[in-house]
Amino acid sequence: MVMQKLLLLCGFILLLYPALPGQTADTSAFPASWAGTWHGTLDIFNGKGKVQSVPMWVEIQKIDTSTTGRYIFGLVYGSKEEDWRPYEIVPVEPQYGLWQVDEKNGIAMESYQFGPKLLCWFTVQGSRVLCTYEKQGDDMIFEVYSGMETAVSTTGNNTHNGEEIPEVKTFPFSVFQRAVLKRG
Repeated sequence: MVMQKLLLLCGFILLLYPALPGQTADTSAFPASWAGTWHGTLDIFNGKGKVQSVPMWVEIQKIDTSTTGRYIFGLVYGSKEEDWRPYEIVPVEPQYGLWQVDEKNGIAMESYQFGPKLLCWFTVQGSRVLCTYEKQGDDMIFEVYSGMETAVSTTGNNTHNGEEIPEVKTFPFSVFQRAVLKRG
């Protein structure tokens, strides 16, 4: 149950890769154009198929008293009475797509926004977690990818036909979550 809640937490964070020199994000669109309440069903999968579905929503609202561009970035799984997560998204270097999700409990995670996506990649309790939010027209696609941070195989690290082949580690997936959220 703890792992499930931690994985659901990922859904809150939109991730992308750091900006390259000279690359900038569209700061006029995010998070202002994402504001609203997004509803849908979160489907949770493992290697055997779908194991669970839960209602979820994301609330993105400008904080009225904010002069720094902070927004409520709240997540709900199930019902607001049972599982309301009133996080905030904080601009760090929005011109480069760099934001931070502040969970208001001592955890603050860098998140990266480029184009239609916000991404966050982190480790917690031995798991690697990638959370993505993607705005597609009138929908928001929320996805979480998770697995242990211990490699299941290591290959390469050799010479092949005179070429030095780098070491490649492969990591397992244990859970995939996906929701198509509608604003309204």
